Amino acid sequence: MLSNITIKMRLIATMSVLGVLIALLGVMSIISLKSANNSLNEVYSNQLASTQAIGESQIALGRARFTMDRVMVHPDAADAKDILVRSEQFLEASDKSWKVYLGLPQSAEEKSLSDDMDKKRNDYISNGMLAMNKALRENNIEQADKLMMTGLSALYRTLDQAAETLTQYQATSAARMYAESQSSYQTQVTMAIIGMVVGALLTIISSILLLRAIFGPLDQALRHFGAISDGNLANDIVITRHDEMGALLTGLQKMQERLSTTVRGVRDGSGAIATASNEIASGNLDLSSRTEQQASSLEETASSLEELTSTVKQNSDNARQANQLAVSASDVAVKGGALVAQVVDTMGSISESSKKIADIIGVIDGIAFQTNILALNAAVEAARAGEQGRGFAVVATEVRNLAHRSASAAKDIKMLIEASVLNVGAGSALVSQTGTTMDEIVASIRRVTDIMGEISAAGHEQELGIGQINQAVAEMDTVTQQNAALVEEAAAASEAMQEQAAALAEMVSIFKLDAAHSGPAAAKPALRKPVVAAASTALKRPAVRLAPVSVAAAKPRPAKPAADNSGEWEEF
Repeated sequence: MLSNITIKMRLIATMSVLGVLIALLGVMSIISLKSANNSLNEVYSNQLASTQAIGESQIALGRARFTMDRVMVHPDAADAKDILVRSEQFLEASDKSWKVYLGLPQSAEEKSLSDDMDKKRNDYISNGMLAMNKALRENNIEQADKLMMTGLSALYRTLDQAAETLTQYQATSAARMYAESQSSYQTQVTMAIIGMVVGALLTIISSILLLRAIFGPLDQALRHFGAISDGNLANDIVITRHDEMGALLTGLQKMQERLSTTVRGVRDGSGAIATASNEIASGNLDLSSRTEQQASSLEETASSLEELTSTVKQNSDNARQANQLAVSASDVAVKGGALVAQVVDTMGSISESSKKIADIIGVIDGIAFQTNILALNAAVEAARAGEQGRGFAVVATEVRNLAHRSASAAKDIKMLIEASVLNVGAGSALVSQTGTTMDEIVASIRRVTDIMGEISAAGHEQELGIGQINQAVAEMDTVTQQNAALVEEAAAASEAMQEQAAALAEMVSIFKLDAAHSGPAAAKPALRKPVVAAASTALKRPAVRLAPVSVAAAKPRPAKPAADNSGEWEEF
């Protein structure tokens, strides 16, 4: 029956029982500690306080009686009044302590005893102490002596007996509480020992049962694991439990069954793998030969494209140089046109300056003419003056001569200036025509430059296009070389696959399967080492080395049925 209870439930039950036991021990310990604490609290806060209050009250009464006795012995002392005041203070202190005691909790029996003592105490104080204090204040020594000898002593003995009875009751109560505390302590110790013994027994029994429930199935599982590691998959795993160990053995049983199925599948599949790898190796031989032919054709194509690329590149370079020369000629023509324009502007400025000089010469000629007229008028006036004007007439004649010479010189200069203006005008016309011609030359050179630029651009585009074609051919050659290498790797892989299939068949042959389910072992296929043409590894690369461009992987073709392998390679 215990085999049907899970280990988890056993652990929970054991821990629960131990937990309840520990909780009970804890509760009992708390109750015991609380009881002991209450007893100590009762002794401290009630019994001890009561005894202390009663003792302080009685001591204060004794001191009051002692002070009165001193006054009776020395009634005429100077401090007699002060001693009586101190006696009254002691009585007040005694009343205060007694009231403290009466305020403490009391049992019925203690209440009866305290009431009796309170009555006797009041009688002692009122009829004894206060009466004696009054007689001493009135200096009535005889009355005080009479009170002390007759009533005061009897009242004190009665009060002292009541106080002793009450104190004895306090001591008896404290002893009873101590005995109860000791009894409770012994009970709790006994219960704790019983609980610990029971807990230890439960722990030992539970540990033994759990160890048997865990290690027995574990030993069985370890034996089965050892048999499986030795290759024996035919052992029967008997399951008699329904707990976690039973689940472990069930899992082990399923693992053994699935491992047996896997080993049988591996045995059956290893032969098929060897046969398929042999066929793959045969196909790789044909593929390697065709890849070699394709690589040779691509090599010739790459060589032709290399020559075409070189020619187009040379044409493109020549067109680029001609374009640069045309651009330089255009720049020179533009600069020449600018210089001709500056010459035209300069010739215009010279023509304007010549015209201004001609105008100035005309002004000078007019001034000379007017000077001549004025000199003539002066000579006429000098002739009229006679001898007085002769000297002036000579001067006027010289002035006329100078004016005539100035007019002649101005006329000559004017003629020269006019000739110069005509020459400058003709030069300006020629320069203007030259500027127009230079503009036409610049326009023509620009058209030539544009045409050469278009030729250069077309040549560059052709160069790029042929370069891309060459690059594509180089990539095709690279891919072909890679395909050849992959074919070799596939051939090597197929050979390795054959070897692995044989090794796998040999490895699984160590497993011993159930005779009812195991079939005949797969026959080892004859290994045939594929012969790959060595020439494929020595294919030449094209001379042109362009930057490699990533080639997108081709999508795999759908696999054809394995029934017609020869037709598959023929279609490739």
